[in-house]
Amino acid sequence: MPGAAPTGRITPKSSLLIYNQFLRLVAEASAWAYAVVFIFAFLDALLPVVPSETAVITAGVVAAASHLVLPVVLAAAACGAFAGDNAAYAIGHHFGPRAKARYFRGAKGRKAIGWAEHQLAERGGELILVARFIPGGRIAVTLTAGAARYPWPRFAVIDAIAAIVWASYAAFLGYFGGKAFAHTPWAGLILALSIALAVTVAVELGRACARHHRRLGESGGGRNEE
Repeated sequence: MPGAAPTGRITPKSSLLIYNQFLRLVAEASAWAYAVVFIFAFLDALLPVVPSETAVITAGVVAAASHLVLPVVLAAAACGAFAGDNAAYAIGHHFGPRAKARYFRGAKGRKAIGWAEHQLAERGGELILVARFIPGGRIAVTLTAGAARYPWPRFAVIDAIAAIVWASYAAFLGYFGGKAFAHTPWAGLILALSIALAVTVAVELGRACARHHRRLGESGGGRNEE
């Protein structure tokens, strides 16, 4: 996404640190681990630097070892993501231009908002669904949806679907990675995070190619008109 806000960088060291923290939380009281998943997913909708996907994948790996319950991990992640997206929508709805100016400063920020406004007008619900998987894109889309007075009932339904799909993707990725390396769960964690990173890169490359072809088409159309 043009000018998207930066996201938290995933490194093996930080991933293993989160994994160890989850194990410690589980040893003390597993309910706190679910709370962490919810809070990370909620905050990531407002602060893209929060590594929510890493947290959900890690929880999935821990669930593969039967230390957490996978459906509860999935529910916590989906509910947190849904609540965070709707909080961003509410901020955009009530504060509009001030909220966009606060979150997206400078030329890159204005470009990101302009992109979100254009895409929301063209694609609407499809964009809300896809934006959850675009690094830094969801905050621009949810804020813009609120500021543009996109119908909240429709936004809530589409966002609920997006949150469930995203949570399922991350949780099951971690779970199957953990199952594949039952005796070395850290290896399963690294595998799952590597796949998630590869998917993100593939999405960004696909979007870059689509923009390139669109520009070529526009420039070709302009020459034909001449």
